[in-house]
Amino acid sequence: MRQPLDRFSERAGRFRESVIRGMSIEAAKYGALNLAQGFPDFPAPDALKQAACDAIMADVNQYAITWGDKALRAAIASKYDWHQGIQVDPETQLTVVCGATEAMIVALTAIINPGDEVIITQPFYENYWPDCVLTGATPRFVCVKPPLWRLDLNELESAFNEKTKALILCNPSNPTGTVLTSDEIQAVADLCKRHNTIVIMDEIYEHILYDGRKHISMAAVDGMDELAIVISGMSKTYAVTGWRIGTILASPELTKRMRQVHDFVTIGAAAPLQRAGVVAYHFDQDYYTRLAEGYQRRRDFFCDALKQAGLPFNQPEGAYYVMADISSFGFANDREAALSLVRDAKVAGVPGSSFYLNQTGGDHWIRFCFCKREETLTAAAQKLIEFAGTRAAI
Repeated sequence: MRQPLDRFSERAGRFRESVIRGMSIEAAKYGALNLAQGFPDFPAPDALKQAACDAIMADVNQYAITWGDKALRAAIASKYDWHQGIQVDPETQLTVVCGATEAMIVALTAIINPGDEVIITQPFYENYWPDCVLTGATPRFVCVKPPLWRLDLNELESAFNEKTKALILCNPSNPTGTVLTSDEIQAVADLCKRHNTIVIMDEIYEHILYDGRKHISMAAVDGMDELAIVISGMSKTYAVTGWRIGTILASPELTKRMRQVHDFVTIGAAAPLQRAGVVAYHFDQDYYTRLAEGYQRRRDFFCDALKQAGLPFNQPEGAYYVMADISSFGFANDREAALSLVRDAKVAGVPGSSFYLNQTGGDHWIRFCFCKREETLTAAAQKLIEFAGTRAAI
């Protein structure tokens, strides 16, 4: 008698649901302040919201060009020109997708064959490893160690071999907040050129840098034209994480393959929101200066609260996350600490172990995000400090 087929794929069973999104659910359940999921709780720019309304009322409601609204791609190319000094052909090098999340899996699907290896730094943004599983890649992990969370270039080099197809990096980093220096970026580029390896750079936080740092895109590095896939998008820069407008910059050859994959994954991102994005990508340069300054004020305020709570951390250089050492709380692990925080202190963070394979690291760290209104951060700071006091008294 024929045996029944297994109803579920082996791949889907290898990873769990998102811990980040799970902590958002816990925050709603307990009425906690959500410093877990990285979305702003303040409004998007008025001009951008109005542009979206105008596009809908102008009946920009049907499919856009699969690889992105023509005017939007032209605007993105224009911004790369002044921001990074890169000359981009919007017709052959840019693809608009449904968020940076789709961009990553599209990029991997377009380049991975069975047996190919992908290097991922650890801790990693939690989607990267499942993306490798879903596309059939074999991941190799390189640990970025606390408390400074800096990339060890010697350790990275040792991970390369004849099977290495790609390297995934997030710069500025989610979850650690580190920013690669120009020397580090050049060293990574040299490694990739030496091993003929594609680097997939997640640059979604490209405009959120602190203390005068400037973003250097991997696409701007000499000799990386054929080896760099640069992912970005609107979510973080314009406070529209729910719009799901992501971008991919790559060589014409890579772009052609990724567009083919994207076409059959989602067809295209929301047409009126793409048209509205034209307005955002034409914001003057002062907008980006004010954006970084606003986030730096939030960083400084929240990090001061962590100091008052007695939680060690390395001050973020970019993005809007900070990894805090919660060893002093006295919990058995980070998961227990995170659940107590959301339940008892009414503040949600993300257990550090969720950024490691099989949750085998980061067990005394919690990631907090500070992309919130001043009143949200003030309330969260007070709750964290009070919670630390109660734990110290135990």
